[in-house]
Formats: sequence, structure tokens, C-alpha cells
Amino acid sequence: MSDLLLEVNDLKTWLDTESGTVRAVDGISFTMQQGETVAILGESGCGKSMSALSLLQLVPSPAGRIEAGSVRLEGRDILQFAEKQMREVRGKRIAMIFQEPQTSLNPVMTIGEQIREVLPDRESLSQEAARTEVLRLLTAVGISDVKRRYDEYPHQLSGGMKQRAMIAMALAGSPDILIADEPTTALDVTIQAQILDLLKSIQNTTGMAVLLITHDLGIVSQSADRVLVMYAGQIVEQAPSDLFFSRPRHPYSQKLFRALPGRGKRGARLEVIPGAVPPLTTQFSGCRFVQRCERAQQICHETVPAWHGENNWGVRCHFYDTEEPVRNASETSAVTTAEQKSPGEAFLKVESLKIHFPIQKGILRRTVGYVKAVDDISFEINKGRTLALVGESGCGKTTAGKGVLQLIRPTAGSVNYLGKELTQLSRGELRALRRQFQIIFQDPYASLNPRMLVSDIVAEGLDALQTGIDATSRQQKINALLEKVGLNAEAGLRYPHEFSGGQRQRISIARALAVDPQLIVCDEPTSALDVSVQAQVLNLLKQLQDDLGLSYLFITHDLSVVEYLAHDVAVMYLGRIVESGTLQEILDHPAHPYTRALLSAAPVITRGGDKPVAHEVIKLEGDIPSPSDPPRGCHFHPRCTVAESRCRKHFPETTMLTTTHSVRCHLQK
Repeated sequence: MSDLLLEVNDLKTWLDTESGTVRAVDGISFTMQQGETVAILGESGCGKSMSALSLLQLVPSPAGRIEAGSVRLEGRDILQFAEKQMREVRGKRIAMIFQEPQTSLNPVMTIGEQIREVLPDRESLSQEAARTEVLRLLTAVGISDVKRRYDEYPHQLSGGMKQRAMIAMALAGSPDILIADEPTTALDVTIQAQILDLLKSIQNTTGMAVLLITHDLGIVSQSADRVLVMYAGQIVEQAPSDLFFSRPRHPYSQKLFRALPGRGKRGARLEVIPGAVPPLTTQFSGCRFVQRCERAQQICHETVPAWHGENNWGVRCHFYDTEEPVRNASETSAVTTAEQKSPGEAFLKVESLKIHFPIQKGILRRTVGYVKAVDDISFEINKGRTLALVGESGCGKTTAGKGVLQLIRPTAGSVNYLGKELTQLSRGELRALRRQFQIIFQDPYASLNPRMLVSDIVAEGLDALQTGIDATSRQQKINALLEKVGLNAEAGLRYPHEFSGGQRQRISIARALAVDPQLIVCDEPTSALDVSVQAQVLNLLKQLQDDLGLSYLFITHDLSVVEYLAHDVAVMYLGRIVESGTLQEILDHPAHPYTRALLSAAPVITRGGDKPVAHEVIKLEGDIPSPSDPPRGCHFHPRCTVAESRCRKHFPETTMLTTTHSVRCHLQK
């Protein structure tokens, strides 16, 4: 039997809207072999997710339709299948990991129930056997304390854990093809590496093929065999991974590389792709990238470029042979304005912060234990500086951020903001301070009111301030905020569901900026963004910090963003900060074994389209312990390769390596 699993030919998916026909997918063709990983790259709104939905006939109706083309699964065109036949394909032959786990999981069913119902042989399995299989899947994707998680609901899991539950659900049917739509967006680097290793292991064992939709070039460099670059509904470049990373041919691909953040670009503005993806209602007469391409000539405006290439390589561009020098990130060594200034005094001081959630059972709701989400952490943020809080999913980063803003009331500890003890303020007193500190939530879809227009969402803060601003000035400010985050004024007249995931995140950022805050807790604000929009948002955050002296508590798992934006770094593990210091101290001289593992797991590619950099990855063994039952002694010792007997008995005290660099590790004493 041929190794060819899937053959997509001239697929077109169109949607009828009030603005006209949206040609979301406009004639794409590609193939997939057994065991192969094919990655689709491109900005939000280019048609990547719609391409994936089309393969499974999940195009939203009645507006959407598959206009033309074929999708042959082992020779059979599944676009001709009736709905009953497609039910045998979905999950069993082709499974999909959706981009937003919060909206893909049923909020009234436990995680275990949702995975159990998609097991292919669930009807023949006993209840105990089905439970055992679900627990195995949850363990395989890196979820700790699986017996407890089995009975929990989606809202009780962190964003990363929900994503892992979605991955377990997709793998439950042992599919031939797995469509992974941003599968590692909400995951930290260690779990990301674990998931990618898991998928690769399954591929090697079963021959499963993976269609990977992502904006993360690092993930692509690690995982993909072939790369498809998509722009405005079409594939504009296709190449084997090694060829693509050694020499991207299309100007759009080259710009994606140049937009990547990194330590070498600190102080310099990241290169952005001007403008935006053109509306897919446009009747294109030439190259679709022409309005954003600095090398465009008259022929690009008038003539649609032909497809040039052979075998597995191809590009849709009139001047694909044109090469231009691309600056490597290491060549830029400017120092940011904020770093040239004095760090200033700490205007936010967090001391011994604890947030414990009671575990209750029985009719009387008896407390039988506590989930120690945040367990005695301390840090400071100076005016005009960024503290990056990094660590694995479920370690308490988001809870800590919410605790600082008093969105969750701490169990103990102090949060002092400009001399005011926030933990002692009433709700009314806190409300008066809310405009000074804002939060950008991790899940943009869940944090936006689906019944409100985008302009009203952005204006909520303005209206709450009751500044007496007139309607014209109000609308001008809304339009300016949308423009700052890369959206046009017309976007304000639409609802959140009409935008892609990356575009919704930009709306969330605009809303946070509306009240001119002094402190912003950024909870994975760029995780849903492609690299070009990420560059625009990071430039915006950096510029606002330099101009207005804004301070950020930046929660992220993307170490390239940390390298570019952060001044200080705190590394969190299982509710506690195990190492903190300046960016240079943490990146150049990591002292804690956990910090070294995080840094080694980060995918690394050199900027400018060079090949991926080979580096040794420190793989963490075992699962993350449960915060409801943390290990005795150092919490990290069950996964630490250098742990000693004392590590199992006592949690280490803080050791100051320099005046700014601290670590909690017995081996550093």
C-alpha cells in the first residue's frame, strides 16, 4: 500500500457574509505521507484553521461552503461523504486539536467523562477499563494527579492543562492523521517538548501523520518535515524543513523570520510587516502580498504570480530568486531606554504571598486539604521595568498575577502598591484604584463579552471612568487604540466571534490600555499571536513603557519574548519562586536545576533564516507533583537529576548569589 495518506487538490472554502464572499481558502493543494509532519505557517486570518476545518467538513454553516476541490484520504474523496460517513472519519481516521480548549471543552462535564466518550471501543469497555485508559492518556500528556483531574471540570484547570486534556482527547481514537491547531500555544517549554516528543513517538510507532498549524517557528524547526506558508487564503511557499530554514524564498517568509524577538534585539524595534492581511473578500488582480512587500514592482500589481518549483519545493512570487541580507539577532546590542535609566524605587512589593484553595468533600463540604497554588512568594517590580514570571503550566503564575491585583483574595501575605496595602482595602477602595492596574488575560475569547461590539468592549474602561468625554472624542480614542494593536476602525463594528484567535488577543490588549494604567499584568499576552503581530504588540508594550513608565508583570513561557522584553526574571515551580534575578543573571548564569531545564527546553533557531541551532535538552523525568500534595523537602527533588538526601528532607532557604540574584537550592550553599 502507498505511503500517501492524504491528497488535497485545489481546495476552496468560501463564506457568504454581508460584506461579500470571503474566500478563506482559495485553491490550496498539498499531500501528506504516513508518519510525516507537515506544518502550516502564516498570520492570523490567512486561512490556516479554516483549511483544517474544511478537511473534516466542519465549515460553519449556512454561511460557509466548500466551493471546489477534493480531499482524498487513501484515495477516497471524503468531501463527497455524507454526514453519517464523516462520523466514522472524525476522531478515528482524522482527529483535531482545536486552538481554544476553553471553548472546545464541555463546561458541565468532567475531564474524564469527556475523554471517555470519544474512546473508539467505549461501548465494549467496562467502566473500570475505560477509566484506566483515560488515566493513561492524561498521564501521557503530562498531567499530574490524574485521578483528581479525572473528576474535575474544565474551569478548574489552568490554560495549559486544558490544552493537554484536548490533546489526550484527540489521541484517544488512535487517528491516522492528527490535525493540531496551535497545540502548544498555552504550554510551557518543558511540557511543549514533552508533547512534541509524545507525538513523534506515536508517529514512529503507528505511522500517524500530523498537520501542524502554528505560528511558532521554533516548534516548526523541531518538528516539521515539510513547511507550507499560507497567506491570504493561498499557499505561497512550500519546502522541506531544512531547506526552508536555510533559505526561505518568499518575501513574506523572510519577513516572518525577521520579526522574531530575541535578546540580541533588545533596545531595537522589532521589524514588523506593514499593514495587515488584505480582506479575503478582495478580488485580487496581482500578488496578494503586494501592498506589504517592499520589493514590489508594477508586474506584482497587475499579474498573479505563477507557482515556481519542483518536487517538494515551490514558491508563488515573481522575484523569488531575489536574495537580500538578513540581519541576525545577535548583531543588535542596543540598550533599551528603560535600562539606561535608574531602576527607580519598587512601587509594587509582594511579600510572603499565599493563595490556598480548600479541597472540600461530602454533603457538609468538609475541608480535607488545600491546593497550595501560591505558597509564600516575594518579589518587587520597579517603575518602568518588566518582571517576567516563568514556569511550567499549573505552577501558580496566573494565580499569583490575579492575587496581586486582588482578583483572588490572598490567604496570607502582603501586596503593597505605592504605599497602599491592597490586601486590607475594601471592594470600594479597590475599585477606585482599578484604573491604575489592569490585566491582559490568557484566553482572549473567554475574557471578551460575546454580546458586545468590539468598540463597546474597548470603551468599557472609558465609560467606567465617567470622564465626561464627548461621543466624537470617545470614538476617536477607540479607533486609536484599535490602530495601536493592529486593527482598523471597522473592527469596532464587529463581535468577538468574527475574529481569529490572534485578533481577539489584540482586542484584549486594547481594552487594557484604554484606562492608561501604570501596572499591567500580562498573562501570556502574545501566546495566541503569530510572529508578525507579536512583534507589533511587543513594540507597542516597549514603547508605552519607555514613554509612560509603565511596569509589567509578564507571565509567559516564551523565553524569546523574555529575552527581548524583560529586565528581571522570577522562576516559579509548584507555587514557589526558586530563582530570581536580572535577565542577564538568569540567562547567563542559571543556578537552579529547574531553570537550566527550562532554558534548555526552549526551541532555538537563529534569526535570518539560518538552520536551527543544535543544543542539549535537559529532559525532566516524571510528572509535575500536585500542589495539593507537594513533595516534602525541595519540591523539585523528584524530577531533579542532581538531588541529594538533604533535598528530600528540607526546603532550601534563599541563597543570595549577588545583590539581585537569589536561588533556593541546597546545592548552591
